[in-house]
Amino acid sequence: MKIKFKKKRLLANLILGIVWIGLGVFNVWEAENNRWSDYGYLVIGILYVGHYLFDLTNQYLTIENGTIRKNGLYGFRKKINLNEINWIKKFAGDYTLKTEQKELKINTGLIDKDSLTELNKILAELNLPPEKTPFANNVYSS
Repeated sequence: MKIKFKKKRLLANLILGIVWIGLGVFNVWEAENNRWSDYGYLVIGILYVGHYLFDLTNQYLTIENGTIRKNGLYGFRKKINLNEINWIKKFAGDYTLKTEQKELKINTGLIDKDSLTELNKILAELNLPPEKTPFANNVYSS
């Protein structure tokens, strides 16, 4: 299961990429003597579009085979086993999932509303003591 980004975030990366590419094309087109630095706008635009495509295909979190993985571009992926989570902290709307050795922070402001509901259901189903989860008093049913 994929926990999706908000569409607003994806669209912002796409628009920024298109704007930077547009500036780059204009800069290269209008300059009489192109320097290597004139291509910087194009590179930035291509990186933004690449980031958009990566986020669109991989989304924010992937939950499968008993693990939760935070997908990040440039090698910033973090993964923990759901059955090893022994504490869930909620602060300022964000979740911190803790195991004995690892910690995974989830920024809920980046998550689509429907996907956040699904994530809450999955985290509520973990067998944790009430003092170690913010979901103890909440009912998340299918």
